Amino acid sequence: MQDTTTLFLILIGTIAGFLGGLLGIGGAVIIIPALVLILGFPQHIAQGTTLMMFVMPIGLLAAWQYYKAGNVDIKASLILALAFVISGYFGAKFAQEIPQQLLKKIFALLLMGISIKTLFFDK
Repeated sequence: MQDTTTLFLILIGTIAGFLGGLLGIGGAVIIIPALVLILGFPQHIAQGTTLMMFVMPIGLLAAWQYYKAGNVDIKASLILALAFVISGYFGAKFAQEIPQQLLKKIFALLLMGISIKTLFFDK
């Protein structure tokens, strides 16, 4: 794995963790599109890698199926998980300072942006 890929994985995990803590969204909403659109992961590997990242809390059996099919990048999963845990704490802490109405608008804009990007743009 290249150093730039590792750096991007740390960045993606950090952003996903922060936004997860800030907005209460699942990391996969950020991580899967980022792996596909920024790092060029195939969709199956992006999904399998993200599931493996969450393996202990929620996705053990599903992630195992992806792993058996060769659709998991273990190193990427571990890097994303570490960055996500640390930044999730700070995102949650920051969210407590934002008024509810603003937080709802930020959340809605994020989902709209991801939807538009996914529907109309390949990369």
